[in-house]
Amino acid sequence: MVLSQEEFDVVRSITPTLLFHGIPVIDISNPDSKSCLVKACEDFGFFKVINHGIPTQLISNLESQAIKFFSLPLCEKEKSGPPNPFGYGNKSIGRNGDISWLEYLLLTTGPEFDYEKLASVSAPTPENFRGAVNDYVSAVKKMACRILELLAEGLSIDEKNVFSKLVMDKQSDSVFRLNHYPPSPDKNLIGFGEHTDPQIISVLRSNNTSGLQISLREYGWFSVPPDQDSFFINVGDSLQVMTNGRFKSVKHRVLANSDKSRVSMIYFGGPPLNEKIAPLPSLLMEGEDSSLYKEFTWFEYKKSAYESRLADNRLCLFEKFAAS
Repeated sequence: MVLSQEEFDVVRSITPTLLFHGIPVIDISNPDSKSCLVKACEDFGFFKVINHGIPTQLISNLESQAIKFFSLPLCEKEKSGPPNPFGYGNKSIGRNGDISWLEYLLLTTGPEFDYEKLASVSAPTPENFRGAVNDYVSAVKKMACRILELLAEGLSIDEKNVFSKLVMDKQSDSVFRLNHYPPSPDKNLIGFGEHTDPQIISVLRSNNTSGLQISLREYGWFSVPPDQDSFFINVGDSLQVMTNGRFKSVKHRVLANSDKSRVSMIYFGGPPLNEKIAPLPSLLMEGEDSSLYKEFTWFEYKKSAYESRLADNRLCLFEKFAAS
């Protein structure tokens, strides 16, 4: 169903927060899904994945570990913080004044994070927590790379792994985040402020509690129906640049839930720090420089992102032609 802007305004005046049931649902076990994936990235920058093949046990095991951690007294959890940038954080996101209704653990997917920081709070040993994270991240990383390779095929790019090789690289700067949103006295309280993800691809899974919203550009904010058995995929800023704006990184946020807590797990697939990010030549118009973005390294963009507020348009600093 397609509504005019006037019809949307009328509906939103009656129901301020709409559930959006038009999210693309894609079966990635189907090798012919690549065209659907491309269209979803072009139209929304966001879609739901089914038949993903990730064992339920991996998901439930990590969720159980996360719930155990977030159920501990605050003084115990704070032994795993403050985040710098990895570790436990509470309400404050980044270092530029963004405050939200959540607590979180931010972990690197590489060997840098010292899981011994969790020794006093991970029962019975930090190895259990590390094992649950590693098993889960390994599975979702594989799925993310499968999706990126299907997207390359759908774009008729000869190099099938042009995106996935950046995530698979041993120096990949990928991170993993566990978020806990406690029940809120105010259902309109911001759980996590609006933003886009700076990396290449994000893989989200949450429990069956609502709260996630996406921005459909001129139509405003819409709530995403929760689905604990599926994964939601976000196009990141870096993928938007590599496709020269053909794919759109989706702006999203989380509203706190007044009835029950929400637990989410997000894998952010990023390139190596020294990787140069620019539109792929095969996606540019032949015979002229139609690139919309300046070339930059992932380190440069990441530094710029961390120096900005969540809601800032980070890519505008790297556009060749600023919007008028």
